[in-house]
Amino acid sequence: MIGNVLDSYYKDGKYKNYNLDQQGKGKFWAAVVNPKRKDEPGATACDRMPFWVPNNTTPHEPLAVSPKILAEYAYDELPVPETQIEAAPAGKSTVNLPTWVWLDKARFKPVSVTASLPGTGLSATTTATPVALHLDPGTDDAEVYPASGGCPLNADKSIGTPYTKGSADRTPSCGVTYERSSGGGTYPLRATLTWEINWTSTTGEGDSLPNGTYGDTKDVAVQEIQSVNR
Repeated sequence: MIGNVLDSYYKDGKYKNYNLDQQGKGKFWAAVVNPKRKDEPGATACDRMPFWVPNNTTPHEPLAVSPKILAEYAYDELPVPETQIEAAPAGKSTVNLPTWVWLDKARFKPVSVTASLPGTGLSATTTATPVALHLDPGTDDAEVYPASGGCPLNADKSIGTPYTKGSADRTPSCGVTYERSSGGGTYPLRATLTWEINWTSTTGEGDSLPNGTYGDTKDVAVQEIQSVNR
């Protein structure tokens, strides 16, 4: 029954013999579900039968692929690296001495992906840029820098300042000072990196997409050093 309906529509109805005489001049468009977004409410909203679209033409279909949809597809494919902070001291931290935190600038930099739709001239490029790192020391017995816990971008687009010898008593631009020993355990230092997402397209359209946030936890052992003055 279904086969007869399709034949009457694509062979003998609106389209003559499946538009074979138009081969190379266009394509049939059909609804496809993005497997990475299959659980979203609108994933199966398009229930239209496959329809013909000439090359280099955007169909008048509200749910057809648009530059924004391509941008969202590219978003899903962004090669954002796992959030992995650098910290000093690399071993145990010490009570009342700052632990410096920063990101490897060579690794954490803008990344882009372009998604295109062959035969239409449509493409969109989505770019993710790291913009802020938030620190949660894992205990109330700690002071973070800045006080908000949010480490912003530096002028050179890096986040945090790498520790250098002789800086142990200075206040880092991004870091934490633990005020109590972790005993025989560790504190879970949580670092969450926010990526700002923007897109552009061949049609001149462009906008922002929801920021992405990616976190990592580093176990920090904190020791207490006692000295005796005579």
